[in-house]
Amino acid sequence: MATAYNMFQSETTSIMAVVVETVITEISPFLRVVPNSYNPERELCTIMNLVTGEAIRKICQLFLVASSSFQNENVKLKTKVEQMTQLFENNTQPGKSRRSHVPMEKAVFEGWLESVSASFLSLSDQQRNQSLDQLISLSNAVQLRHLSNGLEALLKRDFLRLLPLELTFYLLRWLDPQTLLTCCLVCKQWNKVISACTEVWQGVCRDLGWRIDDSIQDASHWKGVYLKAKLRMMQLKNQEAFETSSLIGHSARVYALYYKDGLLCTGSDDLSAKLWDVRTGQCIYGIQTHTCATVKFDEQKLVTGSFDNTIACWEWSTGAKIQQFRGHTGAVFSVDYNDDLDTLVSGSADFSVKVWALSAGACLNTLTGHTEWVTKVILQKSEVESIVHCPGDYILLSADKFEIKVWPIGREINCKCLKTLSVSEDRGVCLQPRLQFDGRYIVCSSDLGVYQWDFASFDILRVIKTQDPANLSLLSFGEVFSLLFDTDFLYVMDLRTEKITGRWPLPAYRKSKRGSSFLPGVTSWLNGLDGRNDSGLVFATSMPDHSIHLVLWKENTTRGETYDG
Repeated sequence: MATAYNMFQSETTSIMAVVVETVITEISPFLRVVPNSYNPERELCTIMNLVTGEAIRKICQLFLVASSSFQNENVKLKTKVEQMTQLFENNTQPGKSRRSHVPMEKAVFEGWLESVSASFLSLSDQQRNQSLDQLISLSNAVQLRHLSNGLEALLKRDFLRLLPLELTFYLLRWLDPQTLLTCCLVCKQWNKVISACTEVWQGVCRDLGWRIDDSIQDASHWKGVYLKAKLRMMQLKNQEAFETSSLIGHSARVYALYYKDGLLCTGSDDLSAKLWDVRTGQCIYGIQTHTCATVKFDEQKLVTGSFDNTIACWEWSTGAKIQQFRGHTGAVFSVDYNDDLDTLVSGSADFSVKVWALSAGACLNTLTGHTEWVTKVILQKSEVESIVHCPGDYILLSADKFEIKVWPIGREINCKCLKTLSVSEDRGVCLQPRLQFDGRYIVCSSDLGVYQWDFASFDILRVIKTQDPANLSLLSFGEVFSLLFDTDFLYVMDLRTEKITGRWPLPAYRKSKRGSSFLPGVTSWLNGLDGRNDSGLVFATSMPDHSIHLVLWKENTTRGETYDG
């Protein structure tokens, strides 16, 4: 090539300029595939080392065309172009090398290779790298291509294709959800394998607090569920999961609320009770009552506890009073009933708990022992066994400012309390409203935090400390999430980490000390979201203008099932 280069240097500068510029444009499609080899700024001889025979013929033709503009140099230039063509053909014939050498015999080569390998292994990492750099600089296109193919096989192994499916699924379990989704974008094969791993997607859904139905083994279903769950949790974090609404209809303060199956009952000092459809905001029933301190209802009837010391039972369809219960000497702050037992229980400002015959209205028993207003009574079936009750037994719980008492349901005179629970023996810590009992656990918030008792042993299982427990009230408590609130915000707490995962601003609402003017809505999602229970009412409270402020789940419109990576 040095000879060819000298031949070109002897020609006029003007001819070379035209030819070089034209060659660079015309022969670029014919360049050999050698990484980073194409550089138009290099000398022409360097370019020609990288071109094919077809490109050389193209170069020759271009020289002849260019020479037509220089008639007086044509013959001499044509002769030299022919010489250059012959030179390139000799150097680019298959099987011929630019540098002649005699290959080693096989035995000699193997011995040499073994010696070099041993020496290479004795080098440091830096020396090995320098050795490789030197070998690469001495290699031509054949060796470089061989090296490229070998490195690709060594460094770019597709383990999802090579490993057995069971091992692949095992490895995928160690990846975080975002990495899994990123891997789905690598190629169709990766998306297919990752999307088919049911346990992986069930696991990431469970980590987000989603309820898992193990009977569903469709991996694509759980991948879609995860995408929907992820969006919902992001909405909670960014204050985008909820929306608000108002119910307007009362003309005086509303101090009694009760929610069930999409319906909200409100009792007011305007001597009325109303039943609302939360979804539509429409009032279904409105009946005249006494002043309402507490309410509970079903499809046919409404039971109200009043500041006039009485309890009444009303028929929704006609508004008629079908039963009245007299006996308390103070306002009735809480009621509960069970149709199967034909029993109604009530807690009053007279420090007593009364048990009534629901249908007859007769007082069956009066339970004493509280030294403060009884602000909450719960009639619930036990789901666990202990020394004082069996699974399936109905249990009565009552709470005042300092104590929670557990009673048997019976008609014996002077019925004794089974157990008394408190946070502080010296009554230095107050319990807050919204006592909760699900048959297994008793939960109540206090000035020190949220307390959870095991109903089987009556031991304190857990105390959740909050930043401002005196002002942070418990609304509802589940297996995965808890709903709390203060004067400014509604909070969703992840009970597994005891960290707030979402919050929602609240207006200046009316908050009663008894906890009757606010309540949670649907609570099944607190045991784990499932993509269906994150709908409907979340929170309701009465307002100073006598309206009802509602916080509702915003519809989750994610179609995660359509995600295809």
